[in-house]
Amino acid sequence: MAFITTAEACDSNVPLLASGDLRVLPPIFKIYGQSRAFSGPIATLKVFEDNVLVRELLETEGEGRVLVVDGGGSMRCALVGGNLGQLAQTMGWAGILVNGCIRDVDEINGCDIGVRALGSHPTKSFKKGVGEKHVAVHIGGTLICDGEWLYADSDGILISRCELSL
Repeated sequence: MAFITTAEACDSNVPLLASGDLRVLPPIFKIYGQSRAFSGPIATLKVFEDNVLVRELLETEGEGRVLVVDGGGSMRCALVGGNLGQLAQTMGWAGILVNGCIRDVDEINGCDIGVRALGSHPTKSFKKGVGEKHVAVHIGGTLICDGEWLYADSDGILISRCELSL
């Protein structure tokens, strides 16, 4: 599949934007990781200040998917660190979107994956294993469902009900 930039995806899919089948996330996420642009089918996760389920999902074969973690927008601890970034790369994940914080930024920036997060925080999360996998999540006022597609580059992040082509 040839990479589609978010700008050309928006320009070429005006009807999908109008119908809501293609949505643009608000520009609230910072860019981390070596892959400045990435895309793939979405696996969703809903947690709050607890990253046990994040590790569990990243330990599975990524197969080019993007892990979307709704951390409730918490800015009090990190949900992804350098070890999880390396695990995601090793297991074949295309990227991670965190509605919350990451840590070990220099390590994550060395990983060959794309990461988007609200910011960084040095404190690690709790380890209780509480959360939900493969559920619909709301991030930045946008509904994101497991199995949809995420496209990210330096211009922004798109969520699509189906794989896009030009």
